[in-house]
Amino acid sequence: MQLELRGITKRFPGVLANDAVDLTVKEGELVALLGENGAGKSTLMNVLYGLYSADEGEILIDGEPLTLGSPAESIAAGIGMVHQHFMLIPVFTVAENVILGDEPTNQLGVINRRQAEQAVREVSAQYGFDLDPSALVENLPIGIQQRVEIIKVLQRDARFLVLDEPTAVLTPQEVDDLFAIIEELKRAGKGIVFITHKLKEVLSIADRIVVMRQGRTVAEVLPSETDEDELATLMVGRPVDLVVQKEPAEPKEVVLHVDELVVLDDRNQQAVKGVEFEIRAGEIVGIAGVQGNGQTELVEAITGLRTPLAGHVRVKGKDLTTASPREMHREGIAHVPEDRQRSGLVLGFTVSENVVLDAYYDEPYSRGIVMDWGAAHDHAEELVEQYDIRTPGVDVELSTLSGGNQQKVIAAREFSRDVDLIIASQPTRGIDVGSIEYIHSRIVEERDGGAAVLIVSSELDEVMALSDRLLVMFDGRIVAELDPKTVTNAEVGLHMLGSGGETDTSPTAPEIPTDPAPPDDATQPAADAVPDAEEQR
Repeated sequence: MQLELRGITKRFPGVLANDAVDLTVKEGELVALLGENGAGKSTLMNVLYGLYSADEGEILIDGEPLTLGSPAESIAAGIGMVHQHFMLIPVFTVAENVILGDEPTNQLGVINRRQAEQAVREVSAQYGFDLDPSALVENLPIGIQQRVEIIKVLQRDARFLVLDEPTAVLTPQEVDDLFAIIEELKRAGKGIVFITHKLKEVLSIADRIVVMRQGRTVAEVLPSETDEDELATLMVGRPVDLVVQKEPAEPKEVVLHVDELVVLDDRNQQAVKGVEFEIRAGEIVGIAGVQGNGQTELVEAITGLRTPLAGHVRVKGKDLTTASPREMHREGIAHVPEDRQRSGLVLGFTVSENVVLDAYYDEPYSRGIVMDWGAAHDHAEELVEQYDIRTPGVDVELSTLSGGNQQKVIAAREFSRDVDLIIASQPTRGIDVGSIEYIHSRIVEERDGGAAVLIVSSELDEVMALSDRLLVMFDGRIVAELDPKTVTNAEVGLHMLGSGGETDTSPTAPEIPTDPAPPDDATQPAADAVPDAEEQR
């Protein structure tokens, strides 16, 4: 059995997203699809899954043309897709999520939950998934939630699967588990399209590698006949330095001191539980952890987006525990948020409007109540050239830019001013190797210029490569402080799963006098103790 995309062309206003693209996938084969942001990978897969209609070309299974006008028609044809951002309902059980939209019912139209749970057990047993059909999804680790997504596809008799960035938020151990599942799927005759930007993974698991650039297929290679450097060059069109180049850190005075911080999440549960650490000027401290272990709430508390329940945030000795984001900005703090489209940018605004989002109220962009759009335009043009932002112009809507260039806009806005502290959360999520290389080099430049840098990332290779010291978060706590130069990915991965115990193998920081904390009567800190359960209620 073979799936074939033949001459697929898709146009949007002013953009040729796919230009006569060919792709074949055979049963029992994994084809890795690589390409930089904006190469056309997502558009091609959306055509395959019925979300877009191709302007030209055809899709065939075993030589028979298909008409795919919707995801339902693609699913009926045996094509399934596991999206990078899981499409699960947290308060539903595993079985309820799997049957959603295809519920088994009795003669009275009532959902047959027993039949649904039995179906999940059968698929789990067949592929070795080990899933409890009655478990609530919100209580499952990320890696197990991904298995639920795969079962959703298999339950609908998918013969071909598209896996979009399937390892983006997994620990090394969870990646190994996923790869074992993929091998089982291949043995069962499933054809798989594997979209990722992690070149090591591609080389280890793919049967064939297809590289796209600027909407076209530019290469098809076998893993045994290529390497990471060649793949990166094929993706970007130029040589890419895949190794973070940096000299040993020279830490100086303490810039950020987080003291016994306790933060509640949106459900009023403790997401951060007494976290304490410090970062000095001239060093990068990384926080590794599986997403959902308090990192988001920690960053929001440090940047003024969420008020802590207890503890303190001090920057250069000044208590900013209850400061607003604008106050944080004026204190010399830069913030690269984890979700660029939700928290970092306004997609309907232009490039020039986005680069002054956090400074439009100050000179030279604001003169009293009047905006000087000429100054904003000139500043944006300077940043576009300086940060190599690929855009037709600074007056186009940001939504027309690729994900990597959107991330560069944030980096340009935050790094182009004089800052003492940079907080970068998931700084390279979902962007290609060329953009990753650029963002990493800018972060190291800021460190070497004397800034203190906090990197929070679920990409373990990223935090290991960038960090001078590495912290690991699990269940809202710092469970380990490690030296990235001496610890292995597997050891860090165990800590990320809560299995490593309390560890401190960090490099010894020099003894440098710190600024004394301000007197208690000079600040208005958050509560010094965590209220007991009765008080919280």
